[in-house]
Amino acid sequence: MASWRLVPFLAAVLVLAPVGVIVSSFFAPANDIWQHLVETTLPLLLTNTLLLALGVTVGTALLGISLAWFTAVYEFRGRSFFSWALLLPLAMPAYVTAFVALGLFDFTGPIQTTLRSWLTNDLSWFPDIRSRLGVIIVMTLTFYPYVYLLARNAFLSQGKRSLEVAQSLGFTRKQGFFKVVLPMARPWIAGGIMLVLMETLADFGTVAVFNYNTFTTAIYKAWFSMFSLHAASQLASLLIVIVFLVVVLEQQFRLRMRYAENKRTQRAQRIQLKGWHQWLVISFVMSVLFFAFLLPVTQLCIWAIQSFTHDYDVTRYLEFLWHSLSLSCLAALLTCLVVIVMVYAARRYPSSATHYAVRTATIGYALPGTVLAIGVYVPLAWLDGQLSELTLKWFQIEIGQLIQGTLITMLIAYLIRFMAVSYYPIDGAMQRITHNIDEAAMSLGFHGWVMIRKVHIPILRPGIFTAATLVFVDVMKEMPITLMTRPFGWDTLAVRVFEMTSEGQWDQAALPAVTLVLAGLIPIILFMRQTEK
Repeated sequence: MASWRLVPFLAAVLVLAPVGVIVSSFFAPANDIWQHLVETTLPLLLTNTLLLALGVTVGTALLGISLAWFTAVYEFRGRSFFSWALLLPLAMPAYVTAFVALGLFDFTGPIQTTLRSWLTNDLSWFPDIRSRLGVIIVMTLTFYPYVYLLARNAFLSQGKRSLEVAQSLGFTRKQGFFKVVLPMARPWIAGGIMLVLMETLADFGTVAVFNYNTFTTAIYKAWFSMFSLHAASQLASLLIVIVFLVVVLEQQFRLRMRYAENKRTQRAQRIQLKGWHQWLVISFVMSVLFFAFLLPVTQLCIWAIQSFTHDYDVTRYLEFLWHSLSLSCLAALLTCLVVIVMVYAARRYPSSATHYAVRTATIGYALPGTVLAIGVYVPLAWLDGQLSELTLKWFQIEIGQLIQGTLITMLIAYLIRFMAVSYYPIDGAMQRITHNIDEAAMSLGFHGWVMIRKVHIPILRPGIFTAATLVFVDVMKEMPITLMTRPFGWDTLAVRVFEMTSEGQWDQAALPAVTLVLAGLIPIILFMRQTEK
């Protein structure tokens, strides 16, 4: 059917519509709003956002590269355990790590309280966790696995051999690392850093918990505190320009990336660490894992047990859990269905235009949730207004809001943001289906939906399962889109965490946070199983 050709283009239009709405507000600014923003908040927002991005980028690069180098090239006690355990912080939403850090290290937290009872002084030397440095440390501990994972892949495939070549040229091991190994791994490292940078710019929950003003928090406050959708749109337009520049840089680095696997390098004997060198590396690796995952999870469990045994509302918690699970399942089902049709259409009718349409349809993941919420809400609000006027004019019936403030708005926003997450696993599985299978199916009279249902979906099942799992987990943890577009009273686990942490009730936020962490472990386990295969 010729209509299959339109599917990738319709998906691209769906993604470009909110982007176009936001970008149009940048080119048609409201002068009074911009003047107010420039005079009051814009300089601070720019400074805070850029310094935060710089600090997190440097921190994740230092942690990720060093950890990747140690676990890929050296042999020490526990290396095989640490090599995968260092990925566990990916299961921790950044805003969960943030409120645990505040609960532990704030002035009234158990750490400072214990130290004051021991040392009997004011602890003026103790660093303030509610600061820019505190936000940077929390985000660094949460996002370093992006750099660690890609850098480790580079070091495993070429690190040991590159070091041997450098030493044969007369370089010391340290000189060989900085002058040969690190430059050769630069494309991988740059890719991880770009991911960290986009996550930092898109983050809302962490900076909101720390009350650290960035573009994402300013957009939320402009909409829900100042009740100014125009001001929120203006801020979102500037943020999307910044994100667009980051995406362009990421694409340029990706074009330079080349993946090569050398089995002999991977199986080469690692450099054995002995004595104090070994214990120094173990202490460093263990410290990172402790502060990034073990300590937050332990404290969350303690708070969850305390709140549950005292006065936790089980009925309300089950309601939050049901909302999160149902939303995640609906979003995963919708996203995978759209992506399956889009991938099949691109397969049946390949062309340059189709290729670019598919690429456009998968850029939504680079958009911050706050920006996407604004971009989806504005056109849907306009559409609601038009439908209301038409029904009133033709049928003399006031219908109110049909779309905005409903689950439809949330699902559209989820679809736009997470289409890329489900596209790559499904498209990868589709590439394994030869065209001979399609031709054989067509010779048996299978076409269109019948071919997808009876031929492709059974073969694509592993890829669909992976894609659905990733979307499910991402929607479970998604905060800004859910917070800004949910229907009245439709609170989820992520929203519950935000509300309780905003009031400083860490123990009440612990149980939903533990649930989110357990959900976040699912893709980590899948990744480990896939790596073993």
